[in-house]
Amino acid sequence: MEQRVVTLFHRSLEATMNAGEVLAPLVAEASEMVVHTLLAENKLLLCGNGVSGALAQSFCAQLLGGFQRERPGLPAIALNGDAVSMGTVSRNHGRAEIFARPVRALGQPGDLLVILSSDGRDSNLIQAMRAARDRDMGILALTGGDGGDCAALLDTHDIELRVPSEVAAEVHQVHLLTIFCLCDLIDSSLFGGYED
Repeated sequence: MEQRVVTLFHRSLEATMNAGEVLAPLVAEASEMVVHTLLAENKLLLCGNGVSGALAQSFCAQLLGGFQRERPGLPAIALNGDAVSMGTVSRNHGRAEIFARPVRALGQPGDLLVILSSDGRDSNLIQAMRAARDRDMGILALTGGDGGDCAALLDTHDIELRVPSEVAAEVHQVHLLTIFCLCDLIDSSLFGGYED
């Protein structure tokens, strides 16, 4: 059992290092995209399902509540954080609309939709991306594997942070670290300096 734990830690480190080499320039570019959105007085709408939904809520919480320094809250809404609205939309319009409907209601031109998915195949995220496109919003997609259908919907103004792994657990762990990197870069860009 102990050796299995050591093996899992080694696999985790290897997945993280491989992803870091691939994603570093894109994470920097994505942080600039978020900063540009915020400086233009726009907001972020975030969503995901399951573990990816929890990561979307975590990202939102760190934008609103602060990351590693005291600073003003940044405008972000986790669309999967409102179970009552999600349930109502699902019942009245179908599960595929649970994120698209609030994107249409809350999204404004210049806002940024942030989707998180380990494989990019969730129909409700795809519909949210289409709604964002209709609202003239940018899209930041954190995906894994081959990016799925979500990757196919992105255009040249969007950014995809695709983890080069098919293993959902590895994708989620890299997404969490990516969120921490984004928060650090966003805070540094908006509020000055890098903290060690």
